[in-house]
Amino acid sequence: MRPRAVATALVCASLGLLGAAPGTGAAKPLPARMADTGGGTQLITAVAPSAGSTSGTLTWWDLRNGRWVPAGSTPARFGAKGLVEGASRRQGTNTTPTGLYGLPYAFGIRSAPRGTSYVYRPVRQGSWWCQDNTSRAYNRWTEPRPADCRAAESEHLVTYRAQYAYALVIGFNYGKPVRGRGAGIFLHVNGRGATAGCVSVPAGAMRRLLAWARPGKRPHIAIGTTGGRTAITRY
Repeated sequence: MRPRAVATALVCASLGLLGAAPGTGAAKPLPARMADTGGGTQLITAVAPSAGSTSGTLTWWDLRNGRWVPAGSTPARFGAKGLVEGASRRQGTNTTPTGLYGLPYAFGIRSAPRGTSYVYRPVRQGSWWCQDNTSRAYNRWTEPRPADCRAAESEHLVTYRAQYAYALVIGFNYGKPVRGRGAGIFLHVNGRGATAGCVSVPAGAMRRLLAWARPGKRPHIAIGTTGGRTAITRY
């Protein structure tokens, strides 16, 4: 099957979870069936068919007059080893953590897309994301990299020119980081294949997301599967 046909099939396969097409009178939209949406009026859902999947669908939603309405949708990629419950994830497993998370800020190697209102940090030569469990800067942007954060245990952001052209920080293990759970989980532009644990989408979709997201509307991202122990409706 051609790549475009695969992408279309993934989106179509998710329609049953997202909610029926307008006018069918069937299921409620996905956010209305979730346990929590973060309390804001914008939401991103990233859904995989199963915990072992490396691809699925990402949709962004607006709450309008008490009803969640999809604002856009795109094929998405997940970790090379699939998805796992965020609370039990271990660093270095190439798994994407499921759960509901805030989106602290955006960053990128390229300039912020027109219409971006999120705090947007430019990636420079000295920009690193510390993933060293022994460092005081664990799971934080550092510029420059501190002495207690080993380069071999961190990401030099500027070297990921395709993936970090545009990105949003996903607040997994961010507020009070637990050592060994994982660091540097982002929503970013697609690379060559599955991710090391992030969620990725095509560059055009990432630009649209950054123009759409409004900090005042408190957007969150929910990551999960269509069913089972990591079902997105649990979050």
